Amino acid sequence: KRNIGYIPDDLVVNILSKVPLASLARFRSVSKGWNALIKGVIRFEKSSQIMLIDSRVYLVSIDFLGAQDNIVNIKSQFSLKEPLSNSSKEVDIREVFHCEGLLLCTTEDDRLVVWNPCLGETRWIKPRSSNNLTRSTRDIYALGKSSCNKYKILRIALYAHGRAHMTPHLYEIYDFTSNSWRVVDQTRDWFMPRLGRSGTYVDGNTYWLAFSYTNEQPWTDILLRFDFSKERFTSMYIPSSGRNFALSVTREAQKLCMLASRADHIDVWIATKIDSTGSMSWSKFLTLKRVYNDQNREFITGMNFLADEENKVIVCPGESMVSDRFLHIVGEDKYIQVDHHEAGSRCSLLPSYV
Repeated sequence: KRNIGYIPDDLVVNILSKVPLASLARFRSVSKGWNALIKGVIRFEKSSQIMLIDSRVYLVSIDFLGAQDNIVNIKSQFSLKEPLSNSSKEVDIREVFHCEGLLLCTTEDDRLVVWNPCLGETRWIKPRSSNNLTRSTRDIYALGKSSCNKYKILRIALYAHGRAHMTPHLYEIYDFTSNSWRVVDQTRDWFMPRLGRSGTYVDGNTYWLAFSYTNEQPWTDILLRFDFSKERFTSMYIPSSGRNFALSVTREAQKLCMLASRADHIDVWIATKIDSTGSMSWSKFLTLKRVYNDQNREFITGMNFLADEENKVIVCPGESMVSDRFLHIVGEDKYIQVDHHEAGSRCSLLPSYV
């Protein structure tokens, strides 16, 4: 005979699914059963997206069909607190890199932290002593995982090379086992654009848009991959030409996808095969004609966007970073502006799903 206090698991899951993810971590210690159920609830939220709005991280849902109120629905706000145990002050976040549920954040005061926002766990990383930035230098970071399931942080120090490009100067890896940085020796024959330096993580590798330069082929657009197992870079094939490019992942299968913008249309490609040698196969997922006047200003190099393979649409931020209407759902026969009235200034849509 069941105890009168028994609650069916499906009812518990239904209740927990209505609790903000940021608050679920405290309930994991109730029992092994609750811990398993909460992990299931977190996996159930896979259709949600991460957004950085006004230096804060949010979990949001977006109606990709635009059938409802065309409003970004905030499901949770994740709070990153100062590392002091009694501090309630929230940390201002500048950039976020997503890797399998973990966020690598750089703060406005140039600190570095790995954060699991769903479980409330953080690990602050001590930057290199040489990490003092000047006007001519910038650091970019990526979090990845090797084939033996060890997390690593890649740091690339870039120097200004003209007005539009940055040239790599130094590569370092942070090892979580030894809690230390070490230099990675690599040949540097490529440049990165000043805009769009954030990488995209897929299956243990991080990808960037870059330029190679040789006497035979000056300023060639390339796809740059960093393998966290081999700890080396590989130049890869880009399937299309264009004046602006951007990288993301697909909503369901988490495949690498690339947006190539031209004067009269935009092509969106999906990587169907990527092997260890750098060989890739691409399939064109979507072609968007430039029908709407505002579209001409929305697609810029390195912008963040999301691709929904099932509904054949992409979601991207608008040109203005201070606007109630700051997201756009674009398909072959669809153009919808999505409102979020709480956004006061800068926002960033991460190319990831949790």
